[in-house]
Amino acid sequence: MATRAGGSLNPISFLIFAFLCYHELTSLVAGASTIGIGGELNYSSNPLVSPGGNFTLGYFTLSNTNYSYFGIWYTNDEQARKVWVANPNTPLLDNSGVLTIDGTGILKITSGGNTILNISDQVGTGDVNATLDDSGNFVLMDETQRRLWESFDHPTNTLLPGMKLGQNLTAGQNWSLTSWLSDYVAASGAFTLSWEPSQESGQLVIYRRGEVYWNSGLLRDQSFDFMPEWNAGSDMFHYNISYVSNNDERFIIFDAAHQNLPMWILNPNGQILDAANSRSLGPADFCYGYESDNGCANSLVPNCRGHNDRFEQRRGYFVGNSDTGGYDDNSSLSLSDCMERCWNNCTCLGFTNNSNGTGCIIWSGNLEYREDNPNNTIINVLVRGNSPKGNKWWMWLIIVIAISLLMLFLGLFCYLRIKKHRREGEQKKLLHELTASDSFNNVNEIENGGREGHDLKIFGFASLVAATNDFSNENKLGQGGFGPVYKGRLPFQKGATRLEKTFEHH
Repeated sequence: MATRAGGSLNPISFLIFAFLCYHELTSLVAGASTIGIGGELNYSSNPLVSPGGNFTLGYFTLSNTNYSYFGIWYTNDEQARKVWVANPNTPLLDNSGVLTIDGTGILKITSGGNTILNISDQVGTGDVNATLDDSGNFVLMDETQRRLWESFDHPTNTLLPGMKLGQNLTAGQNWSLTSWLSDYVAASGAFTLSWEPSQESGQLVIYRRGEVYWNSGLLRDQSFDFMPEWNAGSDMFHYNISYVSNNDERFIIFDAAHQNLPMWILNPNGQILDAANSRSLGPADFCYGYESDNGCANSLVPNCRGHNDRFEQRRGYFVGNSDTGGYDDNSSLSLSDCMERCWNNCTCLGFTNNSNGTGCIIWSGNLEYREDNPNNTIINVLVRGNSPKGNKWWMWLIIVIAISLLMLFLGLFCYLRIKKHRREGEQKKLLHELTASDSFNNVNEIENGGREGHDLKIFGFASLVAATNDFSNENKLGQGGFGPVYKGRLPFQKGATRLEKTFEHH
């Protein structure tokens, strides 16, 4: 049968053509968020986009460096802050990197046909695909829908809603955040954010180079002790935290249904940033080791550093001769490492680092800092505090010692007063006994040779005065522990008699 002029398609051919076009179109749309075995994502290819358009996964290069990475970011984030990086410690130095799934189902990064990094390590069954979903999770699954690997199990410096922070007790896995080395280098930095469970609930803990640096305080009713920006009464409260604890897992997750670009970022300076509001949740500044009332861990503070000494970012320069410190181009040093070096160097006055945020430049010695125009280099300058030097525990020790000495002095004073009062009372009692009866004042009234109806010799005070000639020195025999001893002559005796009782003459 002859065809019509112009080569127009018959109805059957048109239907076949339309079906093929529709299949190709739907394949492209379905593949926008998924990569399969043999598929490639590289510098020149279109990135993956989650089905709802929330997240993008692609190739990127950080400014001030030649380092390139594969990572995920919010599609609508104008700053394109990366929420996950596939190869933070294995950057690409050119544009030859490829993200792919090999024939065994391993997700990897290659360059020039050579494997740079195996991202996953489990071999899948049959067809294997990796899909970026609308939560920002990049999931590798085989044809049985078994999850071989997912990015949420391997966080970098950012926590997204639905991500876990804590421990998988069964698998022995720890979900934690690790800061970048700097804003321009995604390599692992100095800080790690972990969730530390307790019997009550748990707390956020930041470690610096493996040592406890800061803690949030316990989570109670959606509030942390040392996160002032985070509490139910704050205008920043827009996250709902859930704590899960069972025999298999202990972790927290958060959701933020009404926030734009919700995420926590552990920045290179060890601060938790609420990216939706660009504000720090904690700590607010470097932890210097001399106070713990803001969650910072106490540490040994150099004797040359005073309470409230700190570093402030300023634009300017130093003049004079620097006798120590200098320049260290070590690319593994972060800004916090420079801060620690300067803090422990008693002659250090300020520090900064290279344009890519690594290495250290330190100013020490007899230098003078001068403010300059806003275009000059930012320097972290040492600012002396107004409070006395030393740690708070020294102040408490001094207070305790002072109170103890005061109590000891008061106790001794009271004891001596009581003893003196008691002695004076005994003396007054003795004097009263000697002068209490008028009959004792007249020796002529004493019967029976100085005895008054019994064998006890009784002498009145007047008798003693008369007998000793008013306690004259001529009658003094000596000095004893209880006072002077006198001899005397009683009126009814013929010779001088040694008084048998000593009497202290007043």
